[in-house]
Amino acid sequence: MSRLTLLLPPSSRFAGIELPSALAQALGRADRLQVEPGESAQLARHFDLLPRGWPSAALTRLLDMGEADARHGPWLRADPAHIRPDINGARLLGVGASLGLDAADAEALLPALRPLFGDAGFILDAPHPARWYLRLPAGTPLPAFASPDIALGDDVFEHAPHGDAARRWRALESEAQVILHNHPHNAARAAAGRVAINALWFWGGGALPDTVSGHAPIIYSDDPAVLGAARLGKLQGMGVQAFRPEVEEALVDLRDQRDARALVQAWLLPALQRAELTCDFADGHLFRLRRGQRWRLWRRPLTAFQE
Repeated sequence: MSRLTLLLPPSSRFAGIELPSALAQALGRADRLQVEPGESAQLARHFDLLPRGWPSAALTRLLDMGEADARHGPWLRADPAHIRPDINGARLLGVGASLGLDAADAEALLPALRPLFGDAGFILDAPHPARWYLRLPAGTPLPAFASPDIALGDDVFEHAPHGDAARRWRALESEAQVILHNHPHNAARAAAGRVAINALWFWGGGALPDTVSGHAPIIYSDDPAVLGAARLGKLQGMGVQAFRPEVEEALVDLRDQRDARALVQAWLLPALQRAELTCDFADGHLFRLRRGQRWRLWRRPLTAFQE
């Protein structure tokens, strides 16, 4: 049977878009569920990890360095970031790959930062220019850190961690900012027309799961953590651009797609040909479509999503 699951950005991103009649009718007749919103909950609906959770740092570490290395965690991402002060506070304007990083950035900055984290008992490295890691001693208490996708564009203080464990990390964050602000490499970046790497963004902490299983045999995603989970679970994982319509059963991760109209035309409309289609939106709206639902003639079309 032809089954397709689409992981989608929040349905609010589609607000104001008039849905094509075929899609409006199909969604109106579909089984609708209100499920837990948020990235971790959305991914947990399609991947079973033991122990539970979504340790992004450990999963991307597996992708970057292999499972044997990733088992030496737990890990925390400490990604290079750009924070810009403004009249209302300080905004996170870039993290990781969005800063146009290369190996030279890591080679220049890591030696200045390693003593700070070494004194705290952590090992800092960067096997990928856009993905920096802290290896933590087992049992290191971690507060709830916000992922960059959630915090990007916001005042960083809105996403500051809280609780007793957070105080240590706020101090490390502040000291790292001082080191980066004073580093000559940032002056060189500015001279080259690139933004400064003036902060580290902590997120995604945890140890590599013991096991991973997925609800679809083939995973298409551009998220390194999802690809790491697929590798650990012995699933086929590849970039979204590799998707082929003739694949019988797959999960396609479209959460980072920004153009809602393009998603409708390129993905949602063609996917209506499937025998089963699941549309899982990041804000907790889930639609399950099956061919037999076309006889639900009493259901009104879903003409548009709400803000």
